[in-house]
Amino acid sequence: MVVRDVGFRYADLFCTVIFFYLCAMELVKLYTHESINHVTRKRSEERKIGESVLTLSGNWKKDLLTTGAKFVVIGIAEDMGVRANYGRGGAHSAFKPALESFLNQQCNQFLKGETICVLGEVKVDDLMERAMNLNPKKEEDILRLREFVYEVDKRVSEVVRLIVLSGKIPVIIGGGHNNSFGNIKGASLALDKKINVINCDPHLDFRPLEGRHSGNGFSYAYENNFLEKYSVFGMHEQYNTDWALKTFRENPSQLFYNTYESIFVREEKDFKTALHQSIGFVKGGPCGIEIDLDAITNVPSSAKTSSGISPIQARQFIYTSAKELNTIYLHIAEGAPILSHIKADNKTGKLIAYLMTDFIKGISAKGATD
Repeated sequence: MVVRDVGFRYADLFCTVIFFYLCAMELVKLYTHESINHVTRKRSEERKIGESVLTLSGNWKKDLLTTGAKFVVIGIAEDMGVRANYGRGGAHSAFKPALESFLNQQCNQFLKGETICVLGEVKVDDLMERAMNLNPKKEEDILRLREFVYEVDKRVSEVVRLIVLSGKIPVIIGGGHNNSFGNIKGASLALDKKINVINCDPHLDFRPLEGRHSGNGFSYAYENNFLEKYSVFGMHEQYNTDWALKTFRENPSQLFYNTYESIFVREEKDFKTALHQSIGFVKGGPCGIEIDLDAITNVPSSAKTSSGISPIQARQFIYTSAKELNTIYLHIAEGAPILSHIKADNKTGKLIAYLMTDFIKGISAKGATD
C-alpha cells in the first residue's frame, strides 16, 4: 500500500508539473499577421497602422528580444477583479474594439506602425469561463472570484515581466484595475527594483488586503514592496474610504493625491499645475502610467461617472506623463463598451485608441528632445 501510495503521489506530482508547464506555454493568446489583417480596413492610396505593425511567432518570448518594435500591445479580456469588488462586469469587452480602432488609424508622419508590436491577449478564457456563473452577491462566490484574480495576477505579471525584461514598453489594454498589481509586480521583477506609478482615477484603489480585487491592486503592490511612489491624479473626495486617506496622510513621502474637487470645483489649482504636481511626485525613477476610464465623464465603465475629466484632459494626462516621466508601461483599465446604451458602441474603443497614440507620441517626443 505504501509503495502504491508513493507512486500515486509521484504521478500526481508529474501531472501537476505538466499542467503548470502547459499553462506557462499558454500565457498569451497570440495575434497573427492574418488576424490583424482581418480587422484592418484597407483603402487604396492609404496605409493603416494595421498594415505595418509587427507580430510575433509561437516562440514569442525569444522574438521579443529581437523585434525592432519599441511598444508591445497586449490585451486583458477579463472582468473578474471588478466583480470581486462588487462592481459591474464588462471590462473584458474593451480590448478588441480598442485594438480595431487603433489598427485603422492612418500610418503617417505622426505615427509609424513599425515601432509597434501587437502581441495578443493574456490568456484568461479558462478563468472567465469558470467565473461566468458566479454571483457577487454570494460571499462564497466572491471568495472564488478573488481566488481567480490571484491567478490572473500571476499571468499578467509574468507577461509584463518578459516584455519589460526584453527592453520593450508594454501597452496594456482592458480588464479591471486589479491588473495594476500584475503590471507593477512584473515591471518591478524585470528591473529588480521597486517602481513608481501615476494613476488618473476617481479612486485610490488602496483598499485593505482582503483578497484580490479591482479596488486593492495598488495597496497589494505597496505592501509587497513592488511599489515605491504612488501618485493619484484627480481623486474624487467622497468615493474613497477614510482608512485609505489616513494611509496616504501617514506616508507622505511615498503616497500622494490631488483631488478632482480641488482642481475643478474649488479651483484651488488649475489642471496644468495639478498635473505637473502629480508628475513631479513620481519623477526620476522608472514609472508606470495607469488610467481608469471611469475618470472620464460618461465613458462606459464599471463605475461610470457623470462628473469626471474630459477626453481631451485624459489625453493630456497620458501624453504629458509619457513625455516627462521615465515611463515603463501604460495600462488603460475598466473600459466596458458592452455596458453602453448604444448597441454598437465604437466610441469607447476609439477613445482608447487615441490614448494609445498619445502615449506613444509622448514617449517619442521625449526621445526627440533628450
